[in-house]
Amino acid sequence: MAAQDNDVSSPRHRWRFFRAGGFDQVRIETAEDLRHLSQLDQKLWLALSCPTASVEFDRRTLDLIDSDHDGRIRVPELLAAVRWACGLLRDADALFAGHGELPLALIDDSHADGARILASAKRILTNIGRPDAPAITPEDAADVQRILAGTTLNGDGIVPPSAAKEPETAAVIRDIMALVAAKPDRGGEAGIGKDEAEIFFAAIDAYLAWWSEAQNQLGILPLGEATLPAVEALQAVSAKVDDYFFRCRLAAYDPQAGAALNADAEDFAAIADGNLSAGAATVAAFPLARVAAERPLPLREGVNPAWADAVAMLREAAVLPLLGPREMLNEAEWRDLQARLGPAIGWLARKQGGLVEKLGITRVRDIAASGAKDKIAALIAADAALAPEFEAIAAVETLARYLRDLVPLLNNFVSFRDFYTRRGKAIFQVGTLFIDGRSCDLCIAVEDPAKHATLATLSRIYLLYCECVRRGSNEKMTIAAAVTGGDADQLMVGRNGVFYDRQGRDWDAVVVKIVSHPISIREAFWLPFKKVGKFIGEQIEKFAAARSKANETQMTQKLLETGSQVIGGAQATPAAAAPPPPAFDAAKFAGIFAAIGLAIGAIGTALASVVTGFLNLTWWQIPLAIVGVVLLISGPSMIIAAMKLRQRNLGPLLDANGWAVNARALINIPFGGSLTQLAKLPPGSERAMTDPFAERRQPWGWYLLLALVVALGFAGWWYGWFARLFGG
Repeated sequence: MAAQDNDVSSPRHRWRFFRAGGFDQVRIETAEDLRHLSQLDQKLWLALSCPTASVEFDRRTLDLIDSDHDGRIRVPELLAAVRWACGLLRDADALFAGHGELPLALIDDSHADGARILASAKRILTNIGRPDAPAITPEDAADVQRILAGTTLNGDGIVPPSAAKEPETAAVIRDIMALVAAKPDRGGEAGIGKDEAEIFFAAIDAYLAWWSEAQNQLGILPLGEATLPAVEALQAVSAKVDDYFFRCRLAAYDPQAGAALNADAEDFAAIADGNLSAGAATVAAFPLARVAAERPLPLREGVNPAWADAVAMLREAAVLPLLGPREMLNEAEWRDLQARLGPAIGWLARKQGGLVEKLGITRVRDIAASGAKDKIAALIAADAALAPEFEAIAAVETLARYLRDLVPLLNNFVSFRDFYTRRGKAIFQVGTLFIDGRSCDLCIAVEDPAKHATLATLSRIYLLYCECVRRGSNEKMTIAAAVTGGDADQLMVGRNGVFYDRQGRDWDAVVVKIVSHPISIREAFWLPFKKVGKFIGEQIEKFAAARSKANETQMTQKLLETGSQVIGGAQATPAAAAPPPPAFDAAKFAGIFAAIGLAIGAIGTALASVVTGFLNLTWWQIPLAIVGVVLLISGPSMIIAAMKLRQRNLGPLLDANGWAVNARALINIPFGGSLTQLAKLPPGSERAMTDPFAERRQPWGWYLLLALVVALGFAGWWYGWFARLFGG
């Protein structure tokens, strides 16, 4: 459906909006809102499509709305569902009541569609043993096997064997199921449809026509129905027998070729160490019998063991009935045998209706004479004639599900009311992640974290991608959790947490990928100080590690020198005398000390200027100066973080998951803070401040602070700072 530029102030309907996330969202609260939903400009819809998977919503309802079954819900499909539901209910306001079942009194039977659905609902309740029930649940209407139990004709055009009144017709249906295909009907019983019946009876007709050709032409079946096994036996050995007689002609042409045309000792030696059997390929490659000039083919003794069974079948099925009993078969007799069976071979090559050949010609003729074709066609037609009635059963389920689910879906599609009002979870929120002393409510299911993160990083949201596993089962899922509170100091790949899905089930979660963005203003305030502290700590660690390594190296070297002297004793070669230390260079060290003195003087002067300027301020200016210094340090970080936090957008996060979000669904700072809860003590809790295992602290800090206060007091008295500070 093309987007419409309708004026939302049109007198046809007055829309109401609420503002959340920094933009206006439509309120769908009345039946009139639903009836006029098609008039709402699609530019005001928050989403234009959403996937049927990876969302926390009834999958069956989504599949019913997804009319083209492409795995996505689009605006036209949703509008069609709204129109259909409103047209079948006496009061469309019932869609907002949250009914878990469909009251029969709500179905509008003033028109044909509603009357048919109401009749089907009553029939369902009767079939499941609740004829007096005033309402029907979606689960009742979806239990097709229970509804149609014992019903042979159910409007799906598929008839099972039990639908046939005559055993002969039921047997034909079973033959069709075995030879063509079987389909389950609405009641769950296997049967056949129109297509399967047409394929089967077309094969019956073709097979009978093919057999009629043989019966109407003399010579095609010299042995009657026994001709077929005779042809099969001849074709099985035809190439090998032709090979044998050609070898015999070569032996007659040149007697010296006889030895080469037979298997010799080397051939048998090559296979002697292997696992021999009658079916061995190497044995089957040997000649059919011993080759000699003009030698007939033995039919019993002296036959290659790999071909003995096939030759015996030829003897019994073809030679004996056509040529009479014999133990040998010469080449002329072989050619005569081929000529007699030639018409049958050509006829077999023109075979039609081979699908039913397994039944045998007698059974095929019986089926054709029984009239089963017309009887089965009549059964299928009678079943299909009930389609409207039984389709109404499916419509009952659809209406019951729409009554329960349609408005909640609209509040997660036309607007994100559930998400922004925080009265419940949106359909894209799959659960809650607990990790590092916080709970993250904005968690969505993803299939490929790397692919998802490519677009999701544009959301400006700090994301944790976690692999979740259910212990004791093979269930796995991957989620992207938005962190909107606290800090990222202890969040890292490999960190473990626990994820609770919407059903309350717990999953083991481990962080596999992080998309880093600012989390909060508080984190940004402390970030510069943390960076300085981290830098100082790293430098101290590096210095301590270097000193420790130097001490270890020096100690090891001394131990080795001492050990060498002890082992070598008096015979050890005295170490070379250490070079004398260089003479003291007074001029060099004077320059160094002068430079150090200048640096200390400069630092002292700068500190003195700062302290003097600070103390020259009046008392009420001192706190402002301190705040100014702190803001000078943390201000840039906080400003940048605030700008990024105000740009957080839910759209890219959902678009990366297959949605088509139609607006900048912003997550501002106050709303973002509500999506992540930090650990805090419950109200009214008692807290014991005594810690028996607390670290013992030395009062050196207080001593230093006291000394600093005394020094400042003395300096203030000596230089007259207090008099200037307080105006004395």
